Amino acid sequence: EFCERFSYYGMKAVLTLYFIHYLHWDKNLSTAVYHAFSSLCYFTPVLGALIADSWLGKFKTVIYLSIVYVIGHVVKSVGAIPDVGDSTVHVVLSMLGLVLIAFGTGGIKPCVAAFGGDQFDEEHVKERRKFFSIFYMSINAGSVLSTIVTPILRGDVKCFGGDCYALAFGVPAALMVIALVVFIAGSGLYKKSPPEGNVLVCVCKCIGFAIRNRWKNSKKSPKRSHWLEWAEEKYPKRLIQEIQMVFRVLVLYIPLPMFWALFDQQGSRWTLQATRMNMDFVMGVCFCVVKMLNALLILVFIPIFDMGIYPLIGLCRIKLTPLRKMAAGMILAALAFCAATVVEINVIKSVVEPPPAKESLVQVYNLMDSEVTVQFPGHTVLSDPLKSYEVTSLQTNTDCILRCLYLTYLKCLVCVYYHNTLLFKSLVKPVLIVIKDESNGLTLKKMEDIQANDVHIAWQVPQYVFITAGEVMFSITGLEFSYSQAPASMKSVLQAGWLMTVAFGNVIVLIVAEGAGMEQWTEFLLFAGLLVAVSIIFSIMAYFYTYVDPDQLDKIFREDTDDEKVGSSDSKKNEAVSLNDMPKQTKM
Repeated sequence: EFCERFSYYGMKAVLTLYFIHYLHWDKNLSTAVYHAFSSLCYFTPVLGALIADSWLGKFKTVIYLSIVYVIGHVVKSVGAIPDVGDSTVHVVLSMLGLVLIAFGTGGIKPCVAAFGGDQFDEEHVKERRKFFSIFYMSINAGSVLSTIVTPILRGDVKCFGGDCYALAFGVPAALMVIALVVFIAGSGLYKKSPPEGNVLVCVCKCIGFAIRNRWKNSKKSPKRSHWLEWAEEKYPKRLIQEIQMVFRVLVLYIPLPMFWALFDQQGSRWTLQATRMNMDFVMGVCFCVVKMLNALLILVFIPIFDMGIYPLIGLCRIKLTPLRKMAAGMILAALAFCAATVVEINVIKSVVEPPPAKESLVQVYNLMDSEVTVQFPGHTVLSDPLKSYEVTSLQTNTDCILRCLYLTYLKCLVCVYYHNTLLFKSLVKPVLIVIKDESNGLTLKKMEDIQANDVHIAWQVPQYVFITAGEVMFSITGLEFSYSQAPASMKSVLQAGWLMTVAFGNVIVLIVAEGAGMEQWTEFLLFAGLLVAVSIIFSIMAYFYTYVDPDQLDKIFREDTDDEKVGSSDSKKNEAVSLNDMPKQTKM
């Protein structure tokens, strides 16, 4: 699990930058494809569960889909090698690799944890709990380490004359190969349960039968209290009651994709925002640390909320139900995007966007001591005279690149001074240095046409704090609530529903990124406003929701079965009496 999570999160850590800097896509297309891939990764677990429970079993499903996973990583790495084909080949290989990775990682997602739980008997509760603690610790360790290592491999290691995306994707592929080899090596030690049928298939069949039966007989038969009761002719009452309980929770899932639409933009829009900020190392803060802030803060916030914040709220006699926690988590995520909006507004003040296709960016420097008028035939872009450059004090720095040109007619040496303090080498701030020969000797003059972007990446920390706090209150509580409100046999159905909310959340981002066409800060504000509106709707739905105890079903149906046993024993006695009264020749 450690290797698989390293493989997945390591690849995703540089995926958006790969689209922009290697495939040369624009930001909106890169964001759309990133979220389409994320969405597919959360649609495919349902397929993996169906294959495991109905056909291959968990062990074989993990092996076969892990092989697909490895092939996807290899194809993705080959597509990142510049010498392999042209840009079309790179795009085709990249998309093919991502599709295979999505089927691999999604398909094994519901199988690995369940397969690990199958290794323990019912009485080994402590051992099972210890296993899952180590299991989820491995997930977090893999994600944290990968978000540090993979960006370093991409930026600090050079291959094929540029950033080494092939290595950044190749290392996760190697880790996935190790994961597969280790898993297969333990084959003889595992307890392998045969496929027992998928409850999701049974639920779908029951719902389908109820709809068909109601459509055929609605006019002939009397009305029933719930439409699912039309399946009573074929399916047991307990199953129908359990599906009704699941439906009540699934209705509450309808507003939830909006939260994931904001949460998953950490790997797309927030990453793109970070690339336009000052990533100089200040107090140990760098792009790598900010990227893994979510994983680190999760580990810190879970005990803080469980042992600090929730008990304090309880002392204030405020009843914090699971649904109220989830609504509060939505508000915190909205605040995270408000913080991202403030950061974005300050970033765009000093960032010049590159010109779009079929347009050019012209910069004119007036190095004369007087005003100069510049004219372009047929255009009036520079109708006003340009003033002479400003004279400022020269700041020297050892970490710089100087490119100089001597202008004979001005008797001056013009140097462009690239102050390279950013993590991404493509983002440097140019400063024009003029060394002029005057009567009193050489004079140095500096001019910046655009002020350097001094908004440090550390300003992204508040939005990561808000989004992680929202995740703790929303995601963890949501899973806990879902499991507490569903019968034991239906937990896998709710797990599938929960994963679907993540998938549809990414679809929302995909639609907005491709269709909205608005400035980034307004898009952030739009998402924040939408989530606030959705949280209000969710709060209203939560107000009318009645909490249930799934164990009550066990008591109800246990009593029914006891009554049936009593009834059957009475009938057996009556049968015995009647047999004794019959003539001897007919006794069997």
